[in-house]
Amino acid sequence: MTPETVLTLVRQALEVALVVAAPMLGAALVTGLVVGVLQAATQVNEMTLSFIPKLLALFATLAVGGPWMLATLVDFTRRLLTDLPQLVG
Repeated sequence: MTPETVLTLVRQALEVALVVAAPMLGAALVTGLVVGVLQAATQVNEMTLSFIPKLLALFATLAVGGPWMLATLVDFTRRLLTDLPQLVG
């Protein structure tokens, strides 16, 4: 296996990881921002108040985007295992 092939595989793996993680991170970011603004406006500074909405947003994002995320990961794994004989030999 050439170094270029290894770098290509690593790049593809990182791209898939970023694409799959982006919706979850985005939902947590937006939820945290909204809760933070509400806490600042009401002057209620309780750490547990930001945890529950983020958790609910992550579960909702996973419920909506989970099948797509799983399909993306399965497709990448299938391509990796299919190309494995050419990569090794």
